[in-house]
Amino acid sequence: MGLQANDLKDLVYRIFEVDSYKSKMGEDKDIVVLSFSCMTEASARDLENFIEKGYPHVLDADVSSGEQSDGTYKVFVELERMKDVPKQIFEIVDGVKLLTGIPEMKFRYYKSFKSMPAEEGILGETIPLDKDSYEIKVNENPMENYKHFFNRSYVDSIDVINETLIFQKKWAEPIRFEILDFGTKEQIGKTIKESYNSNSFAEVIFLTKYIGDYDIHKYGEKFLIDEKDHTLVLKRQ
Repeated sequence: MGLQANDLKDLVYRIFEVDSYKSKMGEDKDIVVLSFSCMTEASARDLENFIEKGYPHVLDADVSSGEQSDGTYKVFVELERMKDVPKQIFEIVDGVKLLTGIPEMKFRYYKSFKSMPAEEGILGETIPLDKDSYEIKVNENPMENYKHFFNRSYVDSIDVINETLIFQKKWAEPIRFEILDFGTKEQIGKTIKESYNSNSFAEVIFLTKYIGDYDIHKYGEKFLIDEKDHTLVLKRQ
């Protein structure tokens, strides 16, 4: 018996990723890779079968080999990079919304800090539709990629689930933050209205030792992490 509406309710995260993982069917410049995060292996298998059998434009669908560092199971979906891919992704998202009961889904492009509504127009504006625009897109602002932003970090893994950024080290408890904003130092400086938290010295020293040698400041309950000319704004969970 096939899956019915809401059969995967509370089992799939509402934000999926685009072009964050390498294609196994071909070169990344030719293939768009979607990755959905599921809470259990069984739900990931169900979602994989649903997508692979229900959408003829899907080149391949597969489940990650075991639980990932963020505690999820990934469903990878590969599509040919072409002008119709925003419409194809939107159709898949519609089906996933029906299975999960999620009213609105969002996507994160190329491990970006910021997520966007998974609407056909926004998908078309964000995702490169040919190999030339792909090469330009992934190289134009590497600081927006959270793996690149934290490439000097001391931690063993950095993951993003929905709007939660997770730092993890072996033999230590993970640290979780809500992602509030990201931009250039100038852009972020204009948005911060809170006062500098003068009582945050011990907390900032701890985070510097855990995460890495970054400039970290606290304004109110917001942590600002600077790297080169960009700033990430987080709130501890």
